[in-house]
Amino acid sequence: MAYSSYKGKPTEYASKSSHSYIINDSEVLDFISKCKIPQENTEISIFFNLIHQLQRKRFKIRYVIAIDGGYTPVYVKKQFPSSELVFFQFGVLLFNLEHLNEVEEQPFISPEDIAKLKNLERIKFILPVKNIIDEESNSFKEFVRKTIYNFFLKKMLNGNLIETLKWLIYREFEKSTDSYILATHPISEKTRIELKKSELKENYTFEHDDGLIYLTDVFRLHEVIDEELGAGGIVGYLLSVIEQLLAVHIIKYIYKMNPNKLEEILFILDRPLAFQGQTANLHKPVRELINYLQDKYNLYIVGLEKNGAFVEHAYEIVKAEKLKKGEYLLLSNDYIYSYILPGKASEENIYGRTTYYSGKIIFYTKDGNINVCSIPIKNSEILLNPRKEEYKNLEEILTVIEDLKCDMFDNALLPITLVNKLISLSDYPSTAILEKFVSGNI
Repeated sequence: MAYSSYKGKPTEYASKSSHSYIINDSEVLDFISKCKIPQENTEISIFFNLIHQLQRKRFKIRYVIAIDGGYTPVYVKKQFPSSELVFFQFGVLLFNLEHLNEVEEQPFISPEDIAKLKNLERIKFILPVKNIIDEESNSFKEFVRKTIYNFFLKKMLNGNLIETLKWLIYREFEKSTDSYILATHPISEKTRIELKKSELKENYTFEHDDGLIYLTDVFRLHEVIDEELGAGGIVGYLLSVIEQLLAVHIIKYIYKMNPNKLEEILFILDRPLAFQGQTANLHKPVRELINYLQDKYNLYIVGLEKNGAFVEHAYEIVKAEKLKKGEYLLLSNDYIYSYILPGKASEENIYGRTTYYSGKIIFYTKDGNINVCSIPIKNSEILLNPRKEEYKNLEEILTVIEDLKCDMFDNALLPITLVNKLISLSDYPSTAILEKFVSGNI
């Protein structure tokens, strides 16, 4: 690593000739020559059995609930030692399909018509990311853990997320269990800590010899918080967890009030249906919940992707005319590791086995929209030989997605566009204003 300039002396720049020591090294050449990359899409026809024509289905869905979130990092202090916060905003939008049909028939759409379509709930959250602490905390990690815990205690949408988390991890929706195994203690080096529901305090904490455990520590985010480097590594995981638990929270509320209403609602998340990194273990109880509700009450839920390897591949196969309008492609394990990601497909190496509670589908609508969807499946082994019958309510969901097209942006859906517009923060002037607000009040 080169030296930086602090006292007026020149910065040390990188060498312009050292590359020759790399490209002339036989070990380097041998290593590179053995590497493989995903194939071109020219041979996709061998997976023709995974391509299906959408048979538009009648559905009972009357409402769409769209959930999206975003975050904006804000420097409290840029000079050393720099301090940073992250502002999260989440939006939950209730969208009436009947009103959408009425608006489509009108020659002009007024602001009042748009207001009819949506009922939005905004939720905000501030996370300390670097060199910030409160007076009660003994360490930065403790402050971050406590901040997340307090957010989950906050009243929102007829309840709070921490009660929903308890309901989920102890499987209270079906056969309640008394035990959850936490992989690592948030304070000590102990592993496999048993968290018994019978020992859970009213404030959703557990007493432990090595220190207090919050119920929100089941996310295991403490494993990637560093006292010096900060908590930047947890931001993406936390965004994903909160979005998906907001969906579970609303599902729980409807399930308790009138579970038969679940088949009238399509839940759309602006992300894949999966839990990544330290939070991955949550995919197990969520899969159990969705399997239970799909079998008993016909739950509809889908995740959508806007970017990444799968979206890039979807554009490629449409461009190469491997997928026609009105068709969808079920992505099998072999297909994923042949054309999209590096790796060897096998029964032991199934894509998303430890993270996803869904299977991926590429859908090219009759109007030319390209959608990468994730729809729940009962288990990951289905990806070895996926059949459309194993994706519950698949064609009903795709029919609604086709109807929700939005011409404002490429491949956009109207409810996701609306919720994103109302929760996103611009780099300028929003971030600049937030920085002045925080630095002036901290």
